[in-house]
Amino acid sequence: MLPDQWIIALIGGAAFVLMLSNRLRPDAVAWLVAVALGVLGIVPAERVFEGFSSAAVITIIGISILAHGLHRTGATRWLSTALERLSRGGEAGMVAAVMSAAALLSLVMNNIAAAAVILPSAAEAIRRQKLAPSRIMLPLALGTELGGMATLLTTGNLIVSAALVAAGAQGYGLLDFVAIGGPITVVGIGFVALIGRRLLPRRDVLMPMPSEEPTALSEAYALAERLNALRVRADSPLAYASLAQSGIGSRFGMSILAVVRRGRLIHAPAPDLQLRPDDVLLAVGRRERAEQATALGLALEETHAFARALRESAASWVEVMLAPRSRAVGQTLRQLRFRARFGATVVAIWHGGRSVRTDLADIPLEFGDTMLVYGSARALALLQSDADFLVLRASRPEDRFSRRRALLAAGIVAFALGAAALNVVSVPLAMMGGALALVLARCLTLEEVYRAVEWRAVFLIAGMWPLASALVQSGLADAVGRAVVSSLAQGGAMSVGAGLLVTTALLGQIISGQVSAVVLAPIAIGAANALGVDPRALAMFVAVGSSITFLTPAAHPVNAFVMGPGNYTAADYPRIGLPLTVLVIGLAVPLIGLSSRLL
Repeated sequence: MLPDQWIIALIGGAAFVLMLSNRLRPDAVAWLVAVALGVLGIVPAERVFEGFSSAAVITIIGISILAHGLHRTGATRWLSTALERLSRGGEAGMVAAVMSAAALLSLVMNNIAAAAVILPSAAEAIRRQKLAPSRIMLPLALGTELGGMATLLTTGNLIVSAALVAAGAQGYGLLDFVAIGGPITVVGIGFVALIGRRLLPRRDVLMPMPSEEPTALSEAYALAERLNALRVRADSPLAYASLAQSGIGSRFGMSILAVVRRGRLIHAPAPDLQLRPDDVLLAVGRRERAEQATALGLALEETHAFARALRESAASWVEVMLAPRSRAVGQTLRQLRFRARFGATVVAIWHGGRSVRTDLADIPLEFGDTMLVYGSARALALLQSDADFLVLRASRPEDRFSRRRALLAAGIVAFALGAAALNVVSVPLAMMGGALALVLARCLTLEEVYRAVEWRAVFLIAGMWPLASALVQSGLADAVGRAVVSSLAQGGAMSVGAGLLVTTALLGQIISGQVSAVVLAPIAIGAANALGVDPRALAMFVAVGSSITFLTPAAHPVNAFVMGPGNYTAADYPRIGLPLTVLVIGLAVPLIGLSSRLL
């Protein structure tokens, strides 16, 4: 190999190892790759960041805004309502309905956003039918991934299409994936609903969904064994001190659920609430911590009567997750000033596969964590309106909803998609034009637009763009492509395509399908040149393979997103993901061959 090719190969290999080690986030690695290629002179300085203006990145920005517009205006509520009506056929019917809804939404929005829209309604339907969340939540994620195969607007498909354009070939159109992804989606949903769901564990106690019964969630998080009643004695130094000054939370790691004063419950008391003699603090935490607190002039009381008062109160228990692109990721409840902002108390966090009920204020929140929150209707309404959190409860009729704005947003999105599908304008222009229309129609504010963009995907694609370009321009992609062809030459183009699809799918389980698409798309184009076939045909194998991300939680963010609500472990994913992967590969190879006329 030439010197430049060695450098490109080393940088690509180092990026792969960094992503595999999880030492840096994939988007940070991509950024590092772009800078390294520019500093070393492999890619001209003026072209290092041209990926930010690529059609793939512009399309992702536009579709992120369109999807957010549908969600914020409530247009997706109609789909959620239909889901509740359709999901009354038991577990199989629920799986089919949830996956179908998720697949439909993933045609026009990011997979995580699609899952976030469906999840609250699915949670409510699961509760009503008394089904096991562990049999539903992972199928929901799989539905978004299957549906993404049928549209150009999936990130991996956009990356491959952009690689074709960069290599001088024609990119894909909006509907080019329907003939392949459509049948795969239908068969995949049928398999999971009839067979695959039976391969999943039945865990219906550890992580139930929100319930009308006030005790259901508290019992699921085993709060009864951690509820303590601490009465403030008249001689206590805490008498007439504020709750914040008492140090109950910071010193003993307990969460104050309520204060009982003269028989009246004060829910989620504010930090500046002044304690009085005979006040009873209802605190969630370890018994030994409560016993330590008695040194401050507090007396432990029996909890039965107080637990009954909590059950009969007007306050509610709900589960709350971090929303996609939440700014709360990596922050603690103390840093977020959660109680002061919302007037609600977090009494347990489902974190790392278990319920944590002590020292909650100092736990950095992670994507997929689920919090058990106790608060008034007003507090829960504030949580529902905050874009950083997702309340696992179906929307109520009394929630604010503008039918006119929802119809307007749906019309704008439909018009943008139609213009792209009919080639009236290019896909990036259609998506960004639709996004602008949402702002001008006051369906979204500019602040909401900036928050809607999937910046991680933008930096991942734009950062890896110079590497993909360097692979092509240096001739390394052609060289690797010829090596792939020579190793699979006996089977012809179909054998090479199948090998690329399997390789892409396997890489995607480790470094994500998006990254595997960036790395393998140029190689597929090089292999097509060596074989003398249409590069769009072999690139399609990479595009479809980049969506086969069923085997691990790390393969796709949506897999991690449902890990908490479904109470899954990493070992649960291959139980259903492996047979589904084999099925999809078995369908994809002949479908791509027929659609691209390789068969």
